[in-house]
Amino acid sequence: MTNFVDKPCEVSWFSALCDDDYEFLGQPDPMLQSSWEHCRNIALTAEKGGFDNILLPSGYQLGLDTTVFAAAIAPYLQRMRLLMAVRIGEDWPPQLARRIATLDRILGGRLTVNIISSDLPGQQLDSEPRYARTVEVMKILKTMLNGEHLSHHGEFYDLELDPPRMTTLSGKCPPLYFGGLSPAAREAAAEAADVYLMWPDTMDKVREVVSDLTRRAANHGRTLKFGYRAHVIVRETEDEARAYAARLLSKLDDQTGAAIRNKSLDAATAGVGRQTELREAAADDGFVEDNLWTGIGRARSGCGAAIVGNPDQVLAKLRAYQAEGMDAFILSGYPHAAECDLFARHVLPHLNHGPLVLD
Repeated sequence: MTNFVDKPCEVSWFSALCDDDYEFLGQPDPMLQSSWEHCRNIALTAEKGGFDNILLPSGYQLGLDTTVFAAAIAPYLQRMRLLMAVRIGEDWPPQLARRIATLDRILGGRLTVNIISSDLPGQQLDSEPRYARTVEVMKILKTMLNGEHLSHHGEFYDLELDPPRMTTLSGKCPPLYFGGLSPAAREAAAEAADVYLMWPDTMDKVREVVSDLTRRAANHGRTLKFGYRAHVIVRETEDEARAYAARLLSKLDDQTGAAIRNKSLDAATAGVGRQTELREAAADDGFVEDNLWTGIGRARSGCGAAIVGNPDQVLAKLRAYQAEGMDAFILSGYPHAAECDLFARHVLPHLNHGPLVLD
């Protein structure tokens, strides 16, 4: 087995643009509500802490507009990348390509893009056609941002266009990060994405998904990088970390948690369903395997589990995921700025990390 102590990985944090920051899960706190000032401070904490990238999430009904925030925060950042989430159902691909190129220029070539296979708000597509549309968009973006003439005649877009004058700094499309567990989502990733993102899962399932996506990508003559999105709670001792996890849930009732989970437009996806399965399979304390705690998902749609433990345990868990093929981590914790600082001081210096480089 490779010595994964020395294997490089990209380590990203998360800025809570979508009203997702708490001291106690499910208890709104005006000081932690999504705002320009608060989310800017999270990003600057991550930059200062040495993170390689930061995810800027996107939710139509929640929080701040991601693209506007990305443009505003970009001049504040000296070295860290931005991973900007874009909801495909809300954009016209040629305009999106120009916007990505412009933002990449503002960032000095440090933009990466998280593709979300979303509906247009107020409309709904079945899963398979929605992912088919997303594949078309990813292919359109790659063609235009690679500076090539676009001749695309698909089910959803019929376009003959030269690329916009504005190019990315590299002249290439930024890496496209993409996730989803359904068969249609997996095929979309295999066909057109660069980095396949997973939500938390047991180690055997991580291994299974990596194997499946690797095979699917090979069927398209492609390879994928793999990323793991999870929350984290790191404290000096395991007992302290577990006590903090319990404290996070101490003011949450089931009705409030269900309302939060169902607020997202993506609450019925296969990935969200798998997070529910993990919670149901967990022990009474919420742990589904060593150091993987599912309590977060009681008050959150989507990524619903946390790596919990002392610095050595958290580091060992991340390295175990690396051993299963993970090339990148997108981490978060509550409150986000405080947990960002803790991880940056206690775990990040022990990882060989840097911006993800595509093969």
